[in-house]
Amino acid sequence: MSHEHERLVIIRHAPYSSNALREGLDVALVAAAFGQAVNLLFLGQGVLALVKEQAVGAPGQKATLPTIDMLDMYDIDQLLVPQSALEALHLQLDQLVDGVTMMADERLPELIQCHSYVMNF
Repeated sequence: MSHEHERLVIIRHAPYSSNALREGLDVALVAAAFGQAVNLLFLGQGVLALVKEQAVGAPGQKATLPTIDMLDMYDIDQLLVPQSALEALHLQLDQLVDGVTMMADERLPELIQCHSYVMNF
């Protein structure tokens, strides 16, 4: 399966730790709104953005889950999480929002290499 015309947005930051998560999601939504195919890969603390039961951030910070819920409306349906990230955070797949695909860690290099556009947040 070729992904050469798709964008891969890699999310590494937890909700509320910085603006990086929000910026990554915004980039994904804008690209998708312009008809570009987008896949999202959540690594490390970024996986926390997908947890169904999220703590509320500091006053003035927007919640992440409404944005995650919007991804499907923009045809962003590839939400990828490596198995090791779930294990490191002691999470089960059923604790995450619907539509998340767990992938084997050894597939990560291939996934990244087969996308022509890779953006890290």
